[in-house]
Amino acid sequence: MNEIRIQGYLRPNGDYGIRNHLLIIPTVICANQVCTRITQLVPDTVAIPHQHGCSQIGADKDRTFATLAGTGKNPNVGAVLIISLGCEVVDPYALADDIRTTGKRVEVIDIQETGGSVKAIQRGVELARGMRNELNLLAPETIPAAKLRIGVKCGGSDATSGMASNPALGVASDLLIEQGGTVVISETTEIIGAEHVLAQRCATPEVAEQLYAFVNRFEREVERMGADMRGGNPSPGNIAGGLTTIEEKSLGCISKCGTSPMMGAFEYADPIPGQGLYFMDSPGNDIECVSGMAASGVHLVCFTTGRGTPTGAAVVPVVKITGNKLMFARMSDNMDVDVSQILDGTSGVEQAGERIWDEIVEVASGKLTKAEILGHQEFSINRIGPSL
Repeated sequence: MNEIRIQGYLRPNGDYGIRNHLLIIPTVICANQVCTRITQLVPDTVAIPHQHGCSQIGADKDRTFATLAGTGKNPNVGAVLIISLGCEVVDPYALADDIRTTGKRVEVIDIQETGGSVKAIQRGVELARGMRNELNLLAPETIPAAKLRIGVKCGGSDATSGMASNPALGVASDLLIEQGGTVVISETTEIIGAEHVLAQRCATPEVAEQLYAFVNRFEREVERMGADMRGGNPSPGNIAGGLTTIEEKSLGCISKCGTSPMMGAFEYADPIPGQGLYFMDSPGNDIECVSGMAASGVHLVCFTTGRGTPTGAAVVPVVKITGNKLMFARMSDNMDVDVSQILDGTSGVEQAGERIWDEIVEVASGKLTKAEILGHQEFSINRIGPSL
């Protein structure tokens, strides 16, 4: 196979990003408005407002920290400005030090110490403009596609997802791995009933054991709540789109990651352990899942949908793929790739997968996705425990 080349920005730690974002991180919900105002006043900046950072303990607090740090470490981010209130459980200086291990410039503003929102915004704008100017001096380089890490996700699924868009994305996943790249599949809730199929593809018994452990942990949590996951999965939209059982949905879901061996399985928002195909534990919730994959270090996400969704992400481009011809026409503002030709017999799955692969290469080289053009920058952290 010929080596495919893409465009990337070299980072101080030797990694490459396919975007060159200045990221503004609030350590706590109380800092969201200051972050938002700075992004409104300084072009080409991205903020990730969220609901967390206070009244959290233990593993729940650690997850918020890890997700914020991982997002700041994502290679698509060139520099980071952290906005702290000053009394939250997420330590802004520890967060800055963690992100600085990548060699990026990281600055911190404490709202209480600075003198309130207005002064913090003024100081933030001053810092952000200087940091943005520094990033603008960095030119992209041509690099091998082997450096690329993608996440594969489905949401708003219907019958066309399992029959067309997911298998086609699986072809593209295999093509990237053949180049030496990396694919991350997640959504623990949506491999249930098909986990044994993925387990058979695991490179070692230990990887299969970890995969089963993730599923068992989730099922125990559902039981602890006294709930039945069949009340929410398949969702009402999935059912209206023709999906009948979680097993049927899961079999379609796992086809997104192609046929390569599963090299490992890791926790939500942890760094991707290596190259090849990996599984990340996550909920099926679109934004929480994509945010976790971004924090793990993927460069972009390929997102299949039959019902349609405008979902994007803060620091990674999201490529929208569908096998539903009617939905593609209805929501053309949001969709990037139409593979419905598989279902009308004018294209094979392999051909459709190659078209997705071509789109991945173009987006990795700077082409904007529909979600990026529309300004979709969704971000959400998966929580574990109760608020205090």
